Parts: sequence; C-alpha cells; structure tokens
Amino acid sequence: MNFRLDGKKAIVTGGGSGLCYKIAEGMHEAGAEIVLLSVGDEVATAAKELGKSGALVYAVSADLSDIKQLKEAYEKSLEYLGGHLDILVNGAGVQYRCEAADFPIEQWERVIGINLNAVFYIAQLAGRTMLNQHYGKIINIASMTAFLGSTNVCAYTASKGGVAQLTKALSNEWAGKGINVNAIAPGYMQTAMTADMKEKNPAQYEEITSRIPMGRWGQAEDLKGIAVFLASDEASYISGAIIPVDGGYLGK
Repeated sequence: MNFRLDGKKAIVTGGGSGLCYKIAEGMHEAGAEIVLLSVGDEVATAAKELGKSGALVYAVSADLSDIKQLKEAYEKSLEYLGGHLDILVNGAGVQYRCEAADFPIEQWERVIGINLNAVFYIAQLAGRTMLNQHYGKIINIASMTAFLGSTNVCAYTASKGGVAQLTKALSNEWAGKGINVNAIAPGYMQTAMTADMKEKNPAQYEEITSRIPMGRWGQAEDLKGIAVFLASDEASYISGAIIPVDGGYLGK
C-alpha cells in the first residue's frame, strides 16, 4: 500500500494553527506541496516552520468570510501551486458559545459564514479546478456535532451539520468525475477552542471525559493519519463519508 503524497499539491484552510496545522504537517511529511490558507499573520510563521524540510510550503492570508478575499486567496494559492490542485482540506472554523435564546445574530452570521458558506465557496472553486483535471480529493472538517445537537453552540452545530450534508451532496455530483469528497468529524479535541473548559467548567469536562471510551480527549496529531489516508489513492473508492475521530464517543 502507498500512502505517500509525493508530487501532490494541496490547500489547507485554517492551516495556520490548531487541528488543520497538524493535518497539513501530516500531508507535508507524506510529501505534499502545501499552501496554508488562513487569517492573520500566524500563517506565515506556520508555513516557515513547516517548510523547514521536505516539500514546499506557502502562506496565504485572507478573511474567508469575505467572498472577494476568498476568491483572491484561492487564485493566489493556485498560482503558487502552478495551476494544479490535488487536495483541498476545508478546515477553517470559528466558535461562539451562548444560549440559543440570547445568541447574537451577528455571531450566528459570523459562524455560519466561515464554517459553512466559506466551505462551499472554496469547494466550488476547487471543484472547478479538479473537474478540469478529472481528479481531486476534498476533505471537509465537520464535527461530531454533525451527529449530536450539543448545547450552547447552536450556530456551530448548524454549520457542522451543514458541512456533513454538503459533503454528501458534492460527492453525489463529483464522485463519478474523479473527485472524492469526504469529511472528518473530530470529537472532543484539545484545542484553543476548548482550552478553557477544564478550568471554567470542570464538572462538564469530567463528564465528557468519562463518556469517551478511550478515556482521553483527542490530540491534533490524531487527525494526521486519517487525513493522509483520505488524500491518498488508497482511499479512491471512499466518497461521501463522514468519519468520526472521537475516541469512541459516538458509540457509547
């Protein structure tokens, strides 16, 4: 079996930090040339660090909630990659916690705009490129909230449920044209988004941990293997799948 990605060209949105940085790291280690597409200055630092060895790594900064910036960032990314794109990891995302009755409309629009609308917009752009090539791998980052309602995160839950269904819809249209579209659904992961839960709500943290059969929260490194697998030709007959990486949480 060959899980190498030598010669493959990838864009990883949200790749400046967190889970998507580690996914990009895994693909880079497997040989892929990568554009990290994220907001802020940290993406340049991340690309410099990741590019110290192996394949080339580029940085493109953009606010993906702005469709004009998103399109320009995609075009710049494609330029870096010589006009060819094999892999898109669609992972940029934000969170806002609040009871639904008090949820600010501007925060709803922000979360949906980045977590769902931008996922479609850049998948559409990448899909056009890949359709011309008759080949491509799109990996969306959903969440286990695509399966569970959760609480106090109504916008995030709605966005990730949308990502899961969008993944299936795109797969239905593109799988027969050489493009595999799948999603990874992380469970409770130790990230900047969840870092304060243990301190601010220790009872909830312990309750969650006790339900995870593996007895621990996930680490960003836990996503590297599945991402590289889905990006490889070994996963050529997998499309439209939403794959949980949750330590067994959903099965309990």
